[in-house]
Amino acid sequence: MGASWGLLFLAFLSFSAVALGEDEVGAKNSGLAMNFYKESCPQAEEIIREQVKLLYKRHKNTAFSWLRNIFHDCAVQSCDASLLLDSTRRSLSEKEMDRSFGMRNFRYLDTIKEAVERECPGVVSCADILVLSARDGIVALGGPYIPLKTGRKDGRRSRADLLEQYLPDHNESISSVLDKFSALGIDTPGVVALLGSHSVGRTHCVKLVHRLYPEVDPDLNPDHVPHMLKKCPDPIPDPKAVQYVRNDRGTPMKLDNNYYRNILDNKGLLQVDHQLAYDKRTRPFVKKMAKNQDYFFKEFSRAITILSENNPITGDEGEIRKQCNVVSKHH
Repeated sequence: MGASWGLLFLAFLSFSAVALGEDEVGAKNSGLAMNFYKESCPQAEEIIREQVKLLYKRHKNTAFSWLRNIFHDCAVQSCDASLLLDSTRRSLSEKEMDRSFGMRNFRYLDTIKEAVERECPGVVSCADILVLSARDGIVALGGPYIPLKTGRKDGRRSRADLLEQYLPDHNESISSVLDKFSALGIDTPGVVALLGSHSVGRTHCVKLVHRLYPEVDPDLNPDHVPHMLKKCPDPIPDPKAVQYVRNDRGTPMKLDNNYYRNILDNKGLLQVDHQLAYDKRTRPFVKKMAKNQDYFFKEFSRAITILSENNPITGDEGEIRKQCNVVSKHH
């Protein structure tokens, strides 16, 4: 009786798995684990951490790139390093799409991959390196240490055609931004915290001139406008020109809650920053994070964790790329 009941229960379980669909099963039993490489490559996480530190010493903006990578890769269907693939004759790279404007430092991710490959060839995926470099980049910027799981495999195709569908644009309505993140399982305080990434780095003039020309957006703090005009003197800036405004002039290299104080003071550069401060759904969380950095870090850590576990490829699926910019089977 016991054995047949056990079999019946197993059959029910596998039926439930079919009924739930792969995505929901993937979320519940993702195949990711803390310290996934502890036997196959015990030094992996330490090597990545050291590389991120070394690169940060030489090129401070690498840490911004690692933080932006996790959002651009993991928010688009799967955390599978599809972002890193170069264009081929048959498919366009995600890196070349408009949504990826201003992304850089991919070659330094190759530096990290090479260091890991020297220790353990063919073991650690580019998807895990992308996620762990983001985790360590957040620490380099003074943010919280977030324990993240590993065990992702690399995807085999670019998702360039899906970027617009999944990645919110800085000019979209706050409703659209909240909906897109909600589909990933990230709630309103999580979204408010993730946008706190705009506490570091800089924004190219291309993305903000519509708030300066032909008329200055009346929502902008008038004290902030002269600085923005000085940095962005052209109504139609050259996308290749080095014309940027720092996202947070007070602590531009620190991931902190200064961003929230800035946007409450109408100093947000992007439309989405301004909306975040004034929409009734998000404003209470903005005010709370402006007052309480620990609360910001707690929500930020939770949101990054959810993002990093979005629909990973694990087990026998996918592959471990030898080089992060090319699918291995083409070698």
